[in-house]
Amino acid sequence: MKHASLTEQIIGVFFDVYNELGSGFLESVYVKALSVALQQAGLLIRREMPLLVVFRGKTVGSFRADLLVNELVTLEVKACNRLQPLHEAQLLNYLRATDIEVGLLLNFGPRPQFRRFLLDNLLKGRWIPSRDRCGSIREHP
Repeated sequence: MKHASLTEQIIGVFFDVYNELGSGFLESVYVKALSVALQQAGLLIRREMPLLVVFRGKTVGSFRADLLVNELVTLEVKACNRLQPLHEAQLLNYLRATDIEVGLLLNFGPRPQFRRFLLDNLLKGRWIPSRDRCGSIREHP
């Protein structure tokens, strides 16, 4: 899987945070705790990273990813009883709308849960212009 060693490291940190805090806090607490722990693990973190949704060359929306790790992996954090298809669809839409190819859905519910997603840019069904992680389109030479 693409970025496998990075996602394994992130998942390890997720379980460390879960084991230390347990369940019952708001998602925002887990996002902040993950940020601290991932940075302490030497990873580059961007919290609530604004990403643009581009459709046919036009910006049609934006969203904020909970965390972006090393500019490669989007993290969507939940604190619910169990992950739902709606949560998975949310992360898949984030991947579909950007040039980020790997996402992790992390749940700090009564039982820790995670899901890994890969949506290769070549398989997204369209050519994706080169964008920085904020969604700004960079010109090709």
